[in-house]
Amino acid sequence: MNVSKFICRAAAHLAVCLLLTACEKKFDPANGVVPTSPVEESTNGSIVTVDKPEQFKVVAATQMDAPAQLNVTGAVNPDIAREVPAISLASGRIVAIRARLDDNVKKGQLLLQVQSNDATNAFDAYLKAVNDEQLANKAYLRAKDLYDHGAIPESQLEQAEDTEKGAKADLVAAQEQLQTLGVDKNHPSPIVNVYSPITGVIVAQNVTNAAAAGVTYSGTSTLFTIADLSTVWILCDVYENDIPKVHLGQEALIHVNSYPDRLLKGQITDIGPVLDPNIRTAKVRIEIPNPGILRLGMFVTATFESRDKRAFAVVPASAILHLHDRDWVFAPAGGKQFKRVEVDPGDVLPGGNQQVLSGISPGQQVVAKVLDLEATLEAQ
Repeated sequence: MNVSKFICRAAAHLAVCLLLTACEKKFDPANGVVPTSPVEESTNGSIVTVDKPEQFKVVAATQMDAPAQLNVTGAVNPDIAREVPAISLASGRIVAIRARLDDNVKKGQLLLQVQSNDATNAFDAYLKAVNDEQLANKAYLRAKDLYDHGAIPESQLEQAEDTEKGAKADLVAAQEQLQTLGVDKNHPSPIVNVYSPITGVIVAQNVTNAAAAGVTYSGTSTLFTIADLSTVWILCDVYENDIPKVHLGQEALIHVNSYPDRLLKGQITDIGPVLDPNIRTAKVRIEIPNPGILRLGMFVTATFESRDKRAFAVVPASAILHLHDRDWVFAPAGGKQFKRVEVDPGDVLPGGNQQVLSGISPGQQVVAKVLDLEATLEAQ
């Protein structure tokens, strides 16, 4: 039976029992009066009264020494060291976009094309540098021949040599400018291609077709942002009082809300030095390899284990009642009463037992099978 229905039925049975008790009458033949029996009603909603408490098996919580755990929430973020912008060094107008936001791209993949005068000007400078270098080289060879025949002094030869070296330097610079812009000197074009610098996912797109690129035309130099999501960050908020429980290098167990059956492991790589002044929390960064299921913005729960162990209570798993996102056990309260106690359950243990993180202490008695209450109330 559904546990929520069980509690409702238990409350109903309890009310019926109290009503029947209140209405129970004993006939007095001496005076012919049927007196009513007094009823004791508990004002505490956590108290349950039964007729035969001995029917319920009561066990004492045992003790388990284990590291204390701290559970915090966080979200998946990209590793900023693995985020790389795709930029256009040439200013101009975008004529074609070959990739879109959220696309997976490979390193060297064509992202977009920009029509730019920078490419035309760079090729023009390259052609002039080629002509100047050829002319300077001819002048140097002529001067060397004249010097060898004693027709000119050595100073003129040195001047021609210096001019020729300067022309070579200008030519090399012009060639590097073409390479920087991505222009093939053998097949010049005013269209500049922009390629992906890394393999990853496009997490930001700042341009559209016919938009300006670069900075000369008040465009944006960062066209795309590409993130390598093979390793991601999980940023968690840890309250000020819990900061001593975490340390650099500490292992974290990651529970992903979208994949409750998957358990991932990460490591703390940074503890923020500045607290949020409003909620008094520090950002704790967990670095974790991405098995392919983590997406940016996903909510997760991170569990940290302390280096020191503490004593926890252990009870049968059947002693814990889960209702409305809360967990309870029933403890003897004297007489025919049991008190409902809220607990924070931990891991399920071998042998049908479960760890209790808070709410009860080792040695405290609880009802072994909480669902027996339902059967008893139904029988009353």
